[in-house]
Amino acid sequence: MEPGRAAWMLLLPLLLLLPALPAAAPGDFDPYRVLGVGRGSSQADIKKAYKRLAREWHPDKNKDPGAEDRFIQISKAYEILSNEEKRANFDRYGDAGESQGFSQHQHRQFHRFHDGFYFDESFFHFPFNSERRDTSDEKYLLHFSHYINEIVPDSFKKPYLIKITSDWCFSCIHIEPVWKEVAQELEALGAGIGVVHAGYERRLAHHLGAHSTPTLLGLINGKITFFHNAVVRENLRQFVENLLPGNLVEKITDKNYIRFLSDWRKDNKPHVLLFDHMPVVPLLYKLTAFAYRDYLSFGYVYVGLRGTEELSSQYNINVYSPTMMVFKEHIDRPADVVQAREMKKQLIDDFLSQNKFLMVARLTNQRLFQELCPVKKSHRQRKHCVVLLTGEGEKFAEAYEAFLTFAVANTKDTLKFVYIYNERQPEFADALLMDDEKYRGRSAVVILERRNNAGKIAYKALEEAWQGSKEDNFILLDLLDQLRTDPGLLSSETVVADLNDELAPMFLIRWLYSSLDYISDCWDSLFHSNWREMMPLLSLLFSALFILFGTVIVQAFSDSSDTRDSPPSEKEEAATKTEKNDVSFSKESNRIPKKGFVEVTELTDINYTSNLVRLRPGHMNVVLILSNSTKTPLLQKFALEVYTFTGSSSLHFSFLSLDKHREWLEYLLEFAQDAAPIPNQYDKHFLERDYTGYVLALNGHKKYFCLFKPHRSGDEGGTLGSCEDYDASLHAEARGKPSCSPGSRSIKNKLHKLSFWMERLLEGSLQRFYIPSWPALD
Repeated sequence: MEPGRAAWMLLLPLLLLLPALPAAAPGDFDPYRVLGVGRGSSQADIKKAYKRLAREWHPDKNKDPGAEDRFIQISKAYEILSNEEKRANFDRYGDAGESQGFSQHQHRQFHRFHDGFYFDESFFHFPFNSERRDTSDEKYLLHFSHYINEIVPDSFKKPYLIKITSDWCFSCIHIEPVWKEVAQELEALGAGIGVVHAGYERRLAHHLGAHSTPTLLGLINGKITFFHNAVVRENLRQFVENLLPGNLVEKITDKNYIRFLSDWRKDNKPHVLLFDHMPVVPLLYKLTAFAYRDYLSFGYVYVGLRGTEELSSQYNINVYSPTMMVFKEHIDRPADVVQAREMKKQLIDDFLSQNKFLMVARLTNQRLFQELCPVKKSHRQRKHCVVLLTGEGEKFAEAYEAFLTFAVANTKDTLKFVYIYNERQPEFADALLMDDEKYRGRSAVVILERRNNAGKIAYKALEEAWQGSKEDNFILLDLLDQLRTDPGLLSSETVVADLNDELAPMFLIRWLYSSLDYISDCWDSLFHSNWREMMPLLSLLFSALFILFGTVIVQAFSDSSDTRDSPPSEKEEAATKTEKNDVSFSKESNRIPKKGFVEVTELTDINYTSNLVRLRPGHMNVVLILSNSTKTPLLQKFALEVYTFTGSSSLHFSFLSLDKHREWLEYLLEFAQDAAPIPNQYDKHFLERDYTGYVLALNGHKKYFCLFKPHRSGDEGGTLGSCEDYDASLHAEARGKPSCSPGSRSIKNKLHKLSFWMERLLEGSLQRFYIPSWPALD
């Protein structure tokens, strides 16, 4: 027997016994053990245990090195046990994941099997087990509820860099060294770090818009921005820095430092100056400015730059060590200073947290009022506010300065000094002063204590108006001494409304900023977001464009087919198309016609009522008289002559067949006998009379018409429809003279100077022939 086959024969019995052997792997994560509750505990007991442990192990309160890891385990355990579905999954399968049933049990057995006998990934040197490979990421792991309830609100104080990873991800392994280095560096500077395991937190990964791993993204002010560059240290640092607003830190020199420090009254904030020898603002300082932007204004002084010598000399700055100064009401001297060879985040936080407010801050909104004058929680935690109710302008400047001097000399942890402008907070001032006449137009001082968050306060006002005199100072100091021993001194109670937000931007500015943010989001989504999310929007966009352009194309082909040259029908509308050069629109035009196109409709018994009898008031129908033999040349000439007037919406153009409706025309011309008497039907030249080329302007509403007679060769004076020569022309026709015969002149010349007649028609200077009613067009 071969040696290899013999070895397998010896190993086979052991393999058959493997499922029956106990697992040698370490125990799984047990949320019951972490929270210290039993499996039969109620939700109330679980919640109570969670709150107690969370307070005990919160990293901000517990300085133990393992407090943060312990806190994450507590949060994860509570998330599992507070969700009935996840709790049931854990009780049944030992895992709170979404996958359930036999396949998951088999998967766990397989892991125990190969882990117990060392057939795991490490045996083959494949580090795909996330628990072994990403031990440094455990403290950054996020779950959905933790992200929504804590990370998103915290992103308004610091930006977060978040990595989405998964098992069996080669690219995740590739970027791991860079990620670990950058995460430690940014966390030390004050940025937030998060890791989402897409295999265990699919809901959160989908919520973040990550459809592949690894994915890196930034979170600031609740807004997500994806990282699209190469994963190197410089790119990641620059990405986090670009998340921050650009106006956080102002560059300060000798030219603008006085203006910057003097803005404390307008901003109602202390101003911070950092002196350093770096040419660019350090990222640590930008992150700090973002975290404290609601309380402080920040400026940066590059001490190595020319133009900062006066500033450095005035405040006695050591150019070799970074120096941070806080300025409050007095810009000639800093209120506090810290200097160190290497500025650390903890040092800066401790320094700034003690200088967040002015010595006498102005109450500009409800949030500031609640922070400076908190609600009392116990007898030992009583905090009182001394409020100066004053006005704006030089008239009240002396009273304010005296109050500020008193506040600087008597500031304590349990005592805050603030002031408000009565005109900007009228409801608050009226509630405390009750519109007392002795305070009208003068400053007043009130000592108050907030009793609850509903606006109830206890207070006592000084008997007299505050003028800042020594006597006023003694009275106020005596009241504060009595208050330490007798809390009942605040005998008056009232309820005040929430303060107005004085520094909130106007609605138009807020709307503009929101629009810019929306446009920026759309732009970023268009070029950088996952195309899977963009497909519905792109589908809608392309559908709208297809419908739009499809409609335009169909309309274009429809117009081109309508304007083709075709013989006009006797019962339908006909269009005449002509080319016209050097056309000019008349002053009466109020619309632009299609170039080289005049729509001329045949007047028939079908459209006679709508085109004439019931024509709208103010509208006229200009009708050309023609025959079958003269139709084409007369229509072409007619279109050329009236093209200039097609812009007028009150004019309509038609033609009438003389061969069909001679009797209708003869009846109409009888009403123009003064200008053109019509021979009777027994005249031998009656049927030979030629009316082609005549034009009638018919006003259907007022029942009158104007008449144009054709141009005759050698007669320039009768072409405008004058009636003096019309009678002579008809008599000439009656005598057989071929004055209007088509054979004696060109047919197109009949409409010569029709455009001049049209101008007189629009001017209203043509003679009008009225009729009692319009005859039927049979």
